[in-house]
Amino acid sequence: MIKEPVISRAIIQTYLNELVDSVESDVVIGGAGPSGLCAGYYLAKKGYKTILFERGLKLGGGMPGGGMMFNKIVVQEEGKEILDEFGITYELFEQGYYVANSLEATACLTDKSLKAGLKIFNLISIEDAIVREQSVHGVVVNWSSVEIAKLHIDPISFETKVVIDATGHPCEITRIVAAKSGGKLSTGSGMIEGEKSMWADVAERLTLENTKQAFPNLFVCGMAANAVFGGPRMGPIFGGMLLSGKKVAGIVEERLKNYT
Repeated sequence: MIKEPVISRAIIQTYLNELVDSVESDVVIGGAGPSGLCAGYYLAKKGYKTILFERGLKLGGGMPGGGMMFNKIVVQEEGKEILDEFGITYELFEQGYYVANSLEATACLTDKSLKAGLKIFNLISIEDAIVREQSVHGVVVNWSSVEIAKLHIDPISFETKVVIDATGHPCEITRIVAAKSGGKLSTGSGMIEGEKSMWADVAERLTLENTKQAFPNLFVCGMAANAVFGGPRMGPIFGGMLLSGKKVAGIVEERLKNYT
């Protein structure tokens, strides 16, 4: 006999247990696009307590939609190692260009990240940051539905050692820190430089170069890195996004080893 109250208790109790356990962590990632999922996978795999908040219902950022709703993505030669790491099927289109199904890619990234130990909470928005003495120490979150409905409901905070902004084009976490901290970002102007028009070749290179610390204990990856440091967008080629997630995980790991 199936009892509805047992089903309800199972969902509420297990979810809340995970949420309570996540109030303090090593790393908080904002955004479950390809770079955020990659970063979470590599950090969780190394044993770091890593939490990811995604404001949307689905994961993958712009990846599931492929290019203009054609559910295919392109990955260049340098990014093929990530496809292999996650077991994503691909085919050679022509020399140096590999095509994968965007839905399978999203599913594989999500599956391996969760199994590595990454805790993902979807439908939760990061609406503020905790900044103390010119250093980021956490995030402030609320249900995405509260944000959409414009309800006046106070959020709750999550303390962490490092925050990764993987929110894509809007670079939302960095934008909040830049506006509210009173300090300067590690960009040329000290503020967000802004995303430039599409140039895939340059954007793929700069996505990796711009994957770095933007403010003490705040790191940027993926499209957020180019938006913060002024690189162009790249469109539906995803090698740089995947490699950026891996790179930021390595940088953050070194930061955590020296965290005080």
